Amino acid sequence: MKIVTWNINGIRTFRGGIKKALDSLDADIICVQETKVTRDLLDERTAIVDGYNSYFSFSRGRSGYSGVATYCKDSATPCAAGEGLTGLLTHHEGAVGCYGDQSEFCSEELQLLDNEGRTVITQHRVMCQDKEQTVTVINVYCPRADPEKPERKQFKLQFYKLLQSRAEAILKDGSHVIVLGDVNTSHRQIDHCDPSDIEDFIENPGRKWLNGFLHSGRQTEETNEEEPNEEPEVTSSDPVHGGKFVDTFRHFHPTRTSAFTCWSTMTGARQTNYGTRIDYIFADCQLAKEQFVAVDIMPEVEGSDHCPVWGKLSCSLLPSSKPPPFCTCYLPEFAGKQQKLSRFFVKVDQKSIQSEHREGLPGSQEEEELRENLKPSGAGNASGKKRLLTSDSVVPKGKKAKTCPKPQGSLLSFFKPKLPTAAPSTEAPEKKTLGTDKVTSSQNSQKACTTSKDTSSVTSSETVPELLDDASTKLCTSMKSDKPINLKPLTPAPDVGQSGAKKEASLGFWKSVLHGPPPPPSCKVHREPCVLRTVKKEGPNMGKQFFVCARPQGHASNPDARCSFFAWVEKGK
Repeated sequence: MKIVTWNINGIRTFRGGIKKALDSLDADIICVQETKVTRDLLDERTAIVDGYNSYFSFSRGRSGYSGVATYCKDSATPCAAGEGLTGLLTHHEGAVGCYGDQSEFCSEELQLLDNEGRTVITQHRVMCQDKEQTVTVINVYCPRADPEKPERKQFKLQFYKLLQSRAEAILKDGSHVIVLGDVNTSHRQIDHCDPSDIEDFIENPGRKWLNGFLHSGRQTEETNEEEPNEEPEVTSSDPVHGGKFVDTFRHFHPTRTSAFTCWSTMTGARQTNYGTRIDYIFADCQLAKEQFVAVDIMPEVEGSDHCPVWGKLSCSLLPSSKPPPFCTCYLPEFAGKQQKLSRFFVKVDQKSIQSEHREGLPGSQEEEELRENLKPSGAGNASGKKRLLTSDSVVPKGKKAKTCPKPQGSLLSFFKPKLPTAAPSTEAPEKKTLGTDKVTSSQNSQKACTTSKDTSSVTSSETVPELLDDASTKLCTSMKSDKPINLKPLTPAPDVGQSGAKKEASLGFWKSVLHGPPPPPSCKVHREPCVLRTVKKEGPNMGKQFFVCARPQGHASNPDARCSFFAWVEKGK
């Protein structure tokens, strides 16, 4: 049995094909965090993957935020599944259950803790040492404590407490438990690229919670990692370190340094491996000692600001005959229960339609549409004839109907001025009105082209009214062909020297108004051009620009990493 956890930083990480990405991880159970997809944006290609069954939890408050998903191979189909830690989101059979003690949380807190789509739980049957048991996999994306939002710090600690309560309740019920995902806290100094002061580091509330959640036992840093025969002993009898779960990576690699799983993409810190280890696979003490055979990180896998972590167990999976009700294949949009646009293009049985009485009123609007589509102009079909008679007047919704109460004149007739002496006659014949419009429009067009022409063209237009349309629209062109006119500029062309001087003056003016980026200085250590940054954090320096070394962030002892050069951009430059 092989499991993988990976914060993918958006489902678009699988842009090359989600099945290809899942197959490349080569695992039975793949847990991903930060999918950033909501149910309305989940497409069938992502939800239904050949050879896998998937389970999604979405953020219900914000779009493009949080979200976790678990993909199980068909050979690892779970026997139960659900989302959330509280049980408030469980409205179906086949849930895992065992919600633990929630007495210290109010109903509003429980609702908020499960509202961001941070947990998916699947329960699997396994064969361990010729004995059938269950393993519950809790896929979590723990909140981040934003330093600018103090309430999120408390929210994160509440989530930790609820996660521990649920995991220990499932463990107490008799199932093995694996908690894996992005925990958003580096446990020890060895898990951080540049830990702060030792006292401040240990006093972090998230690390304090991890100390109580995890069992340390005799797993010390003095264990020699190069001796595989000497496995660290894991017991649950130590009263001081009585946590019920084990960090499986440190169980196998207690002294490995620079084993990070998350790096800042803004500073290019992955190039210098300047990161933290905040992605874990936790397992109950017995399962870690008896069944886990290997755990490691995969820093070579790119596509996200995190890398995957994998774990391998000696037990074998026993797949369920069918996925539990929480599986995405049962969602109406993927189960074929919801009508799609293609439903209206399905070929209809003509015999059933023809057998209906044509003269009678249709039983429904759908039947009427089908009948008209099959035989829109058929004899005896009253509704079809009616449809044909009124089809010209039907226009799409949102568009104005084009009505032509009388013959339309030429285009130029819309631009003729209103004559104060002209009195409109309602009794005049329609053809006469049309002719008058055309003659008047022709006169206006002549005036627009030149004022020196006489009215002979108007006379010719009156004698040949059928040619007015073409004559009125091409009048200017025909007049130019009869008497070519060479148009010359009213003012002489400017001198080349004057034009160049004006251009330079214009450029100088705009350069004084629109300042481009200032030339970058060189850093003092590498003598390389710096990069320009802008302060985006709220405060007195919000919006100010500064220069820093262009190299990726790294430890101060790394000569290839960013140096300490810093310079504000002076105002007016």
